[in-house]
Amino acid sequence: MEAADAELRKRRSDRRAELARFEGLLDRCERAGAGGLPFPELSELARLYRRHAALLARERQRADDPEALRHLNALCVRAYTQLYPSPPGEDRAAGAGAGRVPLAVARTWRPQLLAWGLLVLGLVVGSGLARHDPEAVYALVPSSLGYSATHLDRLISSPEAREEFLAREETPLEANALFGSLLFAHNTRVGLLSFATGILAGIPTILLQVYNGLLVGALGWVFFQDPLPLDFLAWILPHGVPEFTAITLCASAGLVLGAAVALPGRRRRRDALRDAIDPALLLVLASVPLFLLAALIESFVRESTLGTATRLAVAGTNFALLCSFLVYVRRVARRVEVDSGWLREVPRAAANGEDAQGAPSTR
Repeated sequence: MEAADAELRKRRSDRRAELARFEGLLDRCERAGAGGLPFPELSELARLYRRHAALLARERQRADDPEALRHLNALCVRAYTQLYPSPPGEDRAAGAGAGRVPLAVARTWRPQLLAWGLLVLGLVVGSGLARHDPEAVYALVPSSLGYSATHLDRLISSPEAREEFLAREETPLEANALFGSLLFAHNTRVGLLSFATGILAGIPTILLQVYNGLLVGALGWVFFQDPLPLDFLAWILPHGVPEFTAITLCASAGLVLGAAVALPGRRRRRDALRDAIDPALLLVLASVPLFLLAALIESFVRESTLGTATRLAVAGTNFALLCSFLVYVRRVARRVEVDSGWLREVPRAAANGEDAQGAPSTR
């Protein structure tokens, strides 16, 4: 009797460990995608899915523990969506709508993190170069942006020139509208260039993102010579938050394409690139309203008589909205739509413990 009880406890312990392993592999697969798991782990996930689908079919007949059945049902549905995805055409048709953008943002967090890291690297290096040798400012800040050598010379050497540069004055509405349209066109062009050149293994995208950081870092050093550069922060941050985010999204899209070209993994490069196009385009799509918002703020907030506190409040609002969107993105990424009841049907082969590809049904 004791031997039988010990055997039963061991079997239950093994089943709990196997269920935990199944759930852990599934979590990793959802974060990295099926192509991101090593082949042995992907094969193990498929085996555990078939085993638990068969277990679920048997446990449904007993219905001893409804909560455990619901949990197992959810795991099987999640595993099926990862292991047996819909054909590309069906997936695009079913996923049409605004929900695809936050999902693409959520699933590409790694290239986004890399893109932000490249921008920060450029900021640090650019400010460091300018601090070590002010002549670097002339090389890093192009005259095409309206900063001539004479203008930069005055900004570097004269606090009065910096104060005059940041002075607030009212500008006509027509001039603001024209200025905003030019800014939107220029920034969008920079973002599209960063995205499109990603096809060259991502190398031009990396260089462009670092250079964007170098430019801002060098220009920032000029104004950070002042003891308390709040006016400069109020000048750059309101439009900088959406603009840097949009540029980074475009750079992330370029890195997604670059990874498909340079690191296709077990897939053919053509297939990897085809799979990368959709999330990359969605990232670019997400950047367009941010470019528009940045142009509007740069035209009608920066070029205005608004005070420093108001401008910083606009920057704080933009940052809060960005954080709220990231929270929403995380919820979308973790949301799993499962049947509130049970799997409608598990193939008879799976019920008998055979190796079958049973599809759990959802509503």
